[in-house]
Amino acid sequence: MTNSLPAKLMVGIFDHLDEDGREIGRQYEDRMKLAEVCDRLGFYGYHVAEHHCTPHGRGPSPNLFLASVAQRTQHLRLGPLVMLLNLYHPLRAFEEICMLDHLSGGRLELGMGRGSLPIEWSFFGIDEEVATSRYLEASEIVIQAMKEGAQALSYKGDHFELDKVPLMLRPHQRPQPPTWITTSRPEVARWAAENDTNLACGGPASAVRQITDAYRAHERRTAGGRKRAPFLGLVRMVVAGSTTKHAISLAAPAYQRWLRSFRFLYEINGIQTPQNLPPDFDAAVDCQLCVVGTAASVRQDLLDHVEEAGANYLLCQLAFGDLPLEASYYTATSVHSGVMA
Repeated sequence: MTNSLPAKLMVGIFDHLDEDGREIGRQYEDRMKLAEVCDRLGFYGYHVAEHHCTPHGRGPSPNLFLASVAQRTQHLRLGPLVMLLNLYHPLRAFEEICMLDHLSGGRLELGMGRGSLPIEWSFFGIDEEVATSRYLEASEIVIQAMKEGAQALSYKGDHFELDKVPLMLRPHQRPQPPTWITTSRPEVARWAAENDTNLACGGPASAVRQITDAYRAHERRTAGGRKRAPFLGLVRMVVAGSTTKHAISLAAPAYQRWLRSFRFLYEINGIQTPQNLPPDFDAAVDCQLCVVGTAASVRQDLLDHVEEAGANYLLCQLAFGDLPLEASYYTATSVHSGVMA
């Protein structure tokens, strides 16, 4: 495949902070060290998922974790992908958003969403029947609070009611931090385009292309332009090794551990796992979730996926399962020299 890439391909990091089998404080520290390396290499952003009561996510408060990352980095942009607004009072969410934006010196990339697993919401007393409407109200309130010049917040809905609440905090970035959503549906991409929201997508490149095409077809053209073009992100687990055999020896057991963590809440609650979840490492490679090989082959595969998907932002999952920190360092360096440079 001949690559006709965007003029400026940006590369960032995505992280579930899934359990790696070691003491949790050690895992946090290793991720901080990885963030420091990626900061020096010029990666664009570090995006952290939010999960609860599962080994699939050891970062149930992404904003708290990222506030620490902000103190260890200088340029790397930071954000939840996504902040589960179902589980927050939107006023509290807004205040945390403002704090993280200031603590990072204006480096916040704000991902917001409903979440995909109802059992996680149920632990907090949120019923699946109200999840969507609750999320929509919460996101409306957060966006309203971030508007330039807003001094008080009033809102009346089915789930939240606010009456002239004084807003003592403002985001560092004006008019507001860049916003993100994740999706696998073209109709959601159209909404994102109309609202200048960035996208992150997983799945085969051909399926992601339908989403990025829908986004571009509905993108709003505004006078004066934006500070930057919207990001259409493609998520990939990435492991580079000295040889293909070496890379597979690292990636295959790490994927199986990640998969066990992913399945944890499904299995203990008797819930059917998603049909598109690759059941083993070979399937994960075949469906393009995992990109594994030498630095040269990883480079070519990633560039081919980006081109086919119509993406302009590559989100690399450099750490998952029980991958050694040194393996993540090697992959980060390989992505930097082969893709970013």
